[in-house]
Amino acid sequence: MPKYDGKEIGNTEGFMVRENMSAYQYHQALQKVQSGELLRLRPGVFAEPATLADTMLDIDVLVPGGVLCMYSAWEHYELTTQIPSAFCIAIPRKRKLVLPEFPPVTLYYWSNHLLEFGITMTEVHGHKVRVTNLERSVCDAIKYRNKIGLDVCAEILKTYLHRTDRNIAKLIEYAKKLRVAATLKTYLEIGI
Repeated sequence: MPKYDGKEIGNTEGFMVRENMSAYQYHQALQKVQSGELLRLRPGVFAEPATLADTMLDIDVLVPGGVLCMYSAWEHYELTTQIPSAFCIAIPRKRKLVLPEFPPVTLYYWSNHLLEFGITMTEVHGHKVRVTNLERSVCDAIKYRNKIGLDVCAEILKTYLHRTDRNIAKLIEYAKKLRVAATLKTYLEIGI
């Protein structure tokens, strides 16, 4: 745990959270931000620069209740060769959130019913995060095929179909929930 002026600051896996600090420790943390020894990620959340050298951050600290999705999920499952330029995180629609400058985060505002299925807790680079599961990630690619590009969508579907851990029944179930079952059926019939 980091110590400032001899006192320990509450630490949550490399992050310092306001709820774990006394008023004095919080004041010390703010001074360290101004001197450059700490980074303020969002109000009440601080990190040392060495912590941010990791390629994956604790999403739940930066975006409480957020779900890793889209390009980040596709990269996690190795479905595409695309490298995300930012962490893709889904949050409930109508939720207001202030994001830090670093790390880059792209928010996707989803309806509550879309956040209720196909989400699993997994460990990514030592951090436990909520992420859309494999089949849900493929269905998201089909749903947003016009935004991400048909070539990326085709690559994701082809890669998924070549995997041994695929579950076609679950894929079709999620496709129905996301209203892309007809499109998925067409892609499967033409043998992408």
